[in-house]
Amino acid sequence: MIGIADTGQAETDLTTGTLCCPSCAGPLQRWGHARAHSVRDHGTTTLALRPRRARCHTCRGTHVLLPAVVAPRRADTTAVIGSALQASASGTGYRRIAAQLQRPLSTVRHWIRAGRDPAHVEWLRAQALSWLAQLDRDVIADLEPQATLLGEALSALAAAALTLRVQLAPHVPPWTLIGQITHGRLVTRPAPTRPG
Repeated sequence: MIGIADTGQAETDLTTGTLCCPSCAGPLQRWGHARAHSVRDHGTTTLALRPRRARCHTCRGTHVLLPAVVAPRRADTTAVIGSALQASASGTGYRRIAAQLQRPLSTVRHWIRAGRDPAHVEWLRAQALSWLAQLDRDVIADLEPQATLLGEALSALAAAALTLRVQLAPHVPPWTLIGQITHGRLVTRPAPTRPG
């Protein structure tokens, strides 16, 4: 799976051969589409998705180009999940968040638990700071302290997304950019890397 912030640009990059395989860096080519499915957005709005598949010309591996507006294997958009985390960082309880977002208690409780895991929160913050270091180091110094570690991570992610939006992607919504920055792992810890 390759996260894509701008699906139109991804199609252009596939056409010109400039989108590279994450396994071998060979050029990717169109290879049909993945299974169609729906993802819930705010309220009762749903997004119908049929992600593009691509195949590497060199290693012959295939990849799904998943729009960063959604997270892998999640029924809700990045914006909905992010809104829940943002409310939690501000002190709102998961029951009230679930009612506001019209989502099951168990789903929201899972997001909040995952989003408050100290190791994951630090990973989220590190992703944001890594992007900011590449885009504009001065923004890092301007980050204001927040009341919680989750608040600190979300503040850094917002700063990275807004800086990225201003510099490179003015038409892409901030939560989509946050989905790109976090590799779709806003509430999913990355798999541990194996030594060696």
